[in-house]
Amino acid sequence: MNSLKDKVAVIFAASGEIAGAVARSLAQHGAIVYVTALNLDAVKTLAEEINTNGGIAKAAKVDALNETEIDNYLQKVVAENGKLDMVFNGIGSYYKDAGSGTPTTVVTFEQFMNPLQRICGSQFLTSRVAAKYMIQTGSEGTILLLTASMAKTKTPNMAGFASACAAIEALTRVMAAEFGQYGIKSICLCSGALLETKKIQGMIHDFAELSGISEQEMTKRYTMHDILKAKPTLKQLGETAAFLVSENGIAFNSHVIDFDCGKLNVL
Repeated sequence: MNSLKDKVAVIFAASGEIAGAVARSLAQHGAIVYVTALNLDAVKTLAEEINTNGGIAKAAKVDALNETEIDNYLQKVVAENGKLDMVFNGIGSYYKDAGSGTPTTVVTFEQFMNPLQRICGSQFLTSRVAAKYMIQTGSEGTILLLTASMAKTKTPNMAGFASACAAIEALTRVMAAEFGQYGIKSICLCSGALLETKKIQGMIHDFAELSGISEQEMTKRYTMHDILKAKPTLKQLGETAAFLVSENGIAFNSHVIDFDCGKLNVL
């Protein structure tokens, strides 16, 4: 369980369930994990949990949409460790702010742009600043981005979110081509709906009410295209991330990794 021993990882938006799962797994495999978010109390609690379980974690308040804060924090991490081995950004967007579930003819321009600016924009900022310090220090690290399967499905009423997801995949490929000469990998983890998360449960509840059906029936709609009966979990996602950033994951670069156990409706 020491495949990441002495590696230095920074997790942005670590107050979220996905980023928290990634932080736990990286720490469990030996990485020194810096967990950041706007909600300092949440990441302090996460860091305490990791430290109690034998890992090494430090918490800080960082706005993943503020390039100055991102730069200052990563500069501090590099000053403390002399390197930066991996970065992950788990930022999300409240589905109503992103216009999800709203017809394209009705959704506002602001709603359409919200996930592009917030989700893709944040991934752009944290990735490029991390790459700068990896290049400066000769850290042949990994930039691990996060997107959702909406980029490759034909789902109505998701114009803004789907566009942002596709943009993140394209950004991954561009950065892999740019930073590969420095030994830096760029990989995109593409997650399907994780039914155990509060965000998905909230969407199921709201969409069920809007559709006039039960939450059970709405859940079936989320899973109707599953190839396997198995459902991916947060813990498995964290372990997948730990593998991708380890030496064992060296073959993955510029790739978009579908984390969904297989979907009939995902290209």
